[in-house]
Amino acid sequence: MPKSPNGYILAPTPNDPRLTKQLEGVDHNGNRLTTSVVTEKPLTVFLNGQEIVTLMTIGDEPELLAVGFLLNQNMLRLGDKVSGIEYEDDLDVVVVRTDRETDFEKVLKKKTITSGCAQGTVFGDLMEKLSSISLSPSDRLRTSWLYELSKKINNTPSLYLEAGAIHGCVLCKQNHPLIYMEDVGRHNAIDKIAGYMFLNNIEPIDKIFYTTGRLTSEMVIKTVQMRIPILVSRSGFTAWGVELAREAGLTLVGRAKGRRFIVLSGTERIIYDAPT
Repeated sequence: MPKSPNGYILAPTPNDPRLTKQLEGVDHNGNRLTTSVVTEKPLTVFLNGQEIVTLMTIGDEPELLAVGFLLNQNMLRLGDKVSGIEYEDDLDVVVVRTDRETDFEKVLKKKTITSGCAQGTVFGDLMEKLSSISLSPSDRLRTSWLYELSKKINNTPSLYLEAGAIHGCVLCKQNHPLIYMEDVGRHNAIDKIAGYMFLNNIEPIDKIFYTTGRLTSEMVIKTVQMRIPILVSRSGFTAWGVELAREAGLTLVGRAKGRRFIVLSGTERIIYDAPT
């Protein structure tokens, strides 16, 4: 997997002019200023000939977002062959084509609105299928890796540091952050990473997932769907997220700031090898 000079395979591009706008306003003293704000635009996803969903996104990596969304909704399967991905920039449309015929009309009639920003959706009986997924029991998270990851990720140039109002998700291996994606909704950021992993045959075993957002049921479901055994956040938990993580055998680490953190699921994977 080739990496950029900063060590990432993919990293945020805060200087991309498509992703922010300069707007004028005033500060707390009434002084006029110009500040960066992130963009937000619709992206409609088609699977073969069927319209699936319209997502609100910052607009980068639309192909990865579309594939990852379909994967995490069980509309694409791990063994599927994607025969084409067509992005129409002027129409804000992505069409994902597969060799397998698909028809999700019945599934689309049943959906759950989740707590994710920009109203992420979980279609069909996705949550009921978690029990069939087995996460690697041998993977470990060393506290030394966790402290180093937090420092590297927090110091990475990002849209969050440039303009705020955005969530980030990072795929990591040991103490190395590999893929860092941002979006207005954390579910979009995680879907982009899922899409990249699928299209580039990256295995989830020995990986760690880091998010800046809350550890909700949706984040747990998507991480388990991706078969990543460890999920870390600098934010807090929801009770249902913890319950689902325990049922799935997912290691759930929250409030990870500095050298402090709380583990509410999968404590057996933690190795305390660094001083607090």
